[in-house]
Amino acid sequence: MRTKSLLAALVLALIPATAPAVATAAANPHERGPAPTAASVEAARGTFAVTSAAVARQSNFGGGTVYTPTSDLTFGAVAVSPGFTATQSSVAHFGPRLASYGFVVITINTLSGFDDPDSRGRQLLAALDYVVRTNPRVDPSRLSVMGHSMGGGGALRASATRPALQASIPMAGWHTTKSWSTVQVPTLVLGGQNDPTAPNSQHSTPFYNSITAAPDKAFLELRGGDHSAPRSDNVTVRKYTLSWLKRFVDDDVRYDQFLCPAPAPNTLISAYRDTCPHA
Repeated sequence: MRTKSLLAALVLALIPATAPAVATAAANPHERGPAPTAASVEAARGTFAVTSAAVARQSNFGGGTVYTPTSDLTFGAVAVSPGFTATQSSVAHFGPRLASYGFVVITINTLSGFDDPDSRGRQLLAALDYVVRTNPRVDPSRLSVMGHSMGGGGALRASATRPALQASIPMAGWHTTKSWSTVQVPTLVLGGQNDPTAPNSQHSTPFYNSITAAPDKAFLELRGGDHSAPRSDNVTVRKYTLSWLKRFVDDDVRYDQFLCPAPAPNTLISAYRDTCPHA
């Protein structure tokens, strides 16, 4: 009898410990992929196989490529814009990588290489609308934008235009508008420490400082980075872009550990500011 009583007590003691894990999983149906590790957030690929499809030029954006995880699940979507005179090839590495972690990604060409940031913002939104219409794997409630240089300025404009977006990542963003106080979208601003084209003091820093209405924001400065560094395929960009999208597009709190507390300056990061803890 004593053995049975002890066994019953042990079972009852374990129930509170296991119940929260079940409740957490049920509470967030958007988690995609296994629990992240320090190695996985910097890896070249995640666990989903990926298919890709070319998109012809449209009336409201210049076409591009859609990358989709091969799964019956639905996923958040990310539209990525290149910078001034560049094509989607300059941001193409984001497509298969982010898709392999559980996002539908469209890397776009712009209507003209000379399109200004506001035009790029409209085209990012048009590309998101396109994948919502045409791709059954897209969850229309979980959309986000990224962009490099004038494409980063476009990501800011898209965020100001459509506050329902879940995340925005301007990389070495360039825009003549410096105040983005109306942006309500969680925004990760990436800059290069030695960017001669869009110096942080004139672009990324005032952008970050002016974003006062968003529930969360962060500014990451790549040590020694030039204008291209924030959109390069390196482990720091991999880690933080993925973690930001996972945290705010998928509401996946398993990625909080890579964003909060803010990392101290190190050999890869010259500055990092964040509104930790995340809401």
